Amino acid sequence: MVTLSNGKLTVEISEKGAEMKRITLDGKERLWNGDPAYWTGTAPVLFPVCGGLPDDKFTYGGKEYTLKKHGFARHMMFEAEKVSGISAVFLLKSSEETLKMYPWDFELRVSYTLRGTAVKIGYEVKNLSDDNMYASIGAHEAYACPDGIENYDVIFEKKETLDACELDGNLISEKTRRIITDTDTLPLYTEFFAVDALVFKSLKSRFATLRNRVTGESVSVEFGGFDYFLIWTKPGAGYICLEPWAGIPPMKGAGNSIEEKEGINRVPAGGRLELTHTIYF
Repeated sequence: MVTLSNGKLTVEISEKGAEMKRITLDGKERLWNGDPAYWTGTAPVLFPVCGGLPDDKFTYGGKEYTLKKHGFARHMMFEAEKVSGISAVFLLKSSEETLKMYPWDFELRVSYTLRGTAVKIGYEVKNLSDDNMYASIGAHEAYACPDGIENYDVIFEKKETLDACELDGNLISEKTRRIITDTDTLPLYTEFFAVDALVFKSLKSRFATLRNRVTGESVSVEFGGFDYFLIWTKPGAGYICLEPWAGIPPMKGAGNSIEEKEGINRVPAGGRLELTHTIYF
């Protein structure tokens, strides 16, 4: 476990998955605690896909590969490559194990930097292969809502009319449902999550705030460069996830070609995919 602290904010990060396990601000827990009765995750890093694939499979170069939901990075041990008091860089390299699931050589670095009461999270994927690589990156932080999610609103930087894409298993269905119309405020209700997440493919905003309407306590997420945004919890659990994704599950009935997958990022040979999002408390 790597611990970063600047006197106000303390973040604990596991080498497994390069996943934040605790965030405390002035001694108060702000991240979900990973209660196994609901969900053991806290802030997994999603790579090389976000969400699921048809039958957990994709094809490339005439071969079929099996890749589970959200990819493999969250289950693998990273190297703590650089660590100081307020920043850390974690490195995952391709291996014989990853090449069986994903046919590219790569280096994935996830960095964390404390700035006042903010955490800046950076992602860098290097393509070490001789061909185009196809990849997605997603964030999945779960923020503590100990008094229940229905005391909270998500407030966007712009007025939004949002239709949530409904999920069919791990895939996107053709059905949508209107969540808000011409407003910047989305009140949270447990019923939204009876099936799964709220999946937004047409969000204009790149800054969103989770605010307790009773206490005023809030956390904001800035996510320029991420085209998709999800909100998720398990009904009854004391957390809500605000999830910027640079990738999306395919539509039900879509093919398995990773080159044609919606939202996939093409990284040229020797190139990089770089993304950043920042959490403000």
